[in-house]
This record gives sequence, C-alpha cells and structure tokens, in this order.
Amino acid sequence: MNRSRIAVAVPALVLMLAVSGCHKKHKHAYHPPPPPIRSSSHGGSTTARNRTTAPPSASVPLSPPASLPPNLSQRPSVVETGLASWYGPPYAGRKGADGTVYDQNAMTAAHLTLPMGSIVRVTNLTTNQSAVVKITDRGPFVHGRIIDLSLAAAKATGVYRAGIAKVRVEAWTPAPSTSASAIPGGRWCVQVGAFQNEKDAIKLKEQLLRRYSKAKVIEFPGPTGYWVRINPSRPDKDSATEAADSIRVGGGAEPYLIRTD
Repeated sequence: MNRSRIAVAVPALVLMLAVSGCHKKHKHAYHPPPPPIRSSSHGGSTTARNRTTAPPSASVPLSPPASLPPNLSQRPSVVETGLASWYGPPYAGRKGADGTVYDQNAMTAAHLTLPMGSIVRVTNLTTNQSAVVKITDRGPFVHGRIIDLSLAAAKATGVYRAGIAKVRVEAWTPAPSTSASAIPGGRWCVQVGAFQNEKDAIKLKEQLLRRYSKAKVIEFPGPTGYWVRINPSRPDKDSATEAADSIRVGGGAEPYLIRTD
C-alpha cells in the first residue's frame, strides 16, 4: 500500500601506519551508522503483506505533501472510526494507485473508498495525536482496518510503535468532477486476493469472465501474491456491491469493494 554500509580498507590502513613511523598517533572516534528501518516490527509488515501496488516507474513523480483544506474547521465530508495501520518498505518507491511514487516520509495514506486526493485528519483515539494526510493509494486489504498510513504519518499519530490503533478519520473530499464522462458517485470495482498460486487467480478470472461477459476482468501480480479485479459494465457502487456479494472464494482470499477515482 520504502541501508548504511561501512567499508574498512585494511591494506590502506596498514600502509598509513607504516608511513607514519614514529609520528604521534591520533585517536579517531568511531561513529556507528544508524540502524535500518525495520518493516517487520510493530505490525507494519502485517499490513504490507495484504497490500497491492503497481511497479515503480522512473517517470512518475513522488507523492506531493498533503496540503490543508481551505478551512479545516469546515464540516468534513466523511467521518468514520476504526483501526489504522501503516506501511513502509518494501513499498517505498513503488507506484501508488494515484499514479505517483509512494514516499514513506510524506504525509500520505491509503484508503479503500475515499476519492484520490482527499485530505484526511487522522486522530489516534488512545493518545489524541493527530495528523493531516492526503489519500494517494488503495488499502488496507485487511478486514476491520479503515486506513493505512505512511511511515511518517504513523509516527506523527503514534501508530508506528503500536502497529495498529483505533482512530477517527475526518475526510474533506475533492469537489465532484464536472466532466460529462464522470460517473455520479465515483467509479467502483471489486478486487479479490491475494492468491499465493497464480493458477488460482487465473481460475477465478475465467469464472468471472463467464459470469460477467460485459465486465472487464483482469488478473495481475502484486508484491504479496496474485490479484483479480472486476470492473462492472456499470462502474457505480451498487453494481460493484452486487458483484462483490456474489463472489465466494477460499484459501483466505477476500473480495474488497474499492473506488478507482
């Protein structure tokens, strides 16, 4: 839904000592490098194992920092309460759902259904810490969780060390598109996964193609397995919900209703 090395040149050091002869020796303080960021601790990897992101692209810009809404005191468009988690490596540098490269040090987040570009204030209900983030990706693909924070946002809200925390999400969504091709209520689809075996994903894809002949069904690999996505012929929320309710899969794979705009 992101290492330091120390090289010790032994031959060069021996040569320097030989040349210096009887000159006075100077002691040099040793400064160890900072520890690497660990993605497998504090619950971060639990989220990461259930995310799907696109491969990185050199031509794609980094995610821009979140900007405050015109007036943070205005009533938010959406308010919800639930569990938040965070994700960092190995997703740093990968392209997110909005087309930008995920920067774990930017104040961003992933959400299943909020429109891309939404500005969200996340408040940790245990510590009362809060931060403002921008929605740039989709996730978390774990039932019971409502938002996946970047590493920086997780630290700002006190979610980083806990791994998972109960939060309040207040969202200011972008103005509806005035384009004639825009779909009222957004464009919705269903994503199913993650399958550890590619054959299982292909099998589900073929079943869905027979059942929804007019829908677009794709199968694609992610960092943690294989996924299947069905885009209904009518990409509204009701059609996507109907499709999600009709899908029954085993092996731990689950259908998720997501918004693509």
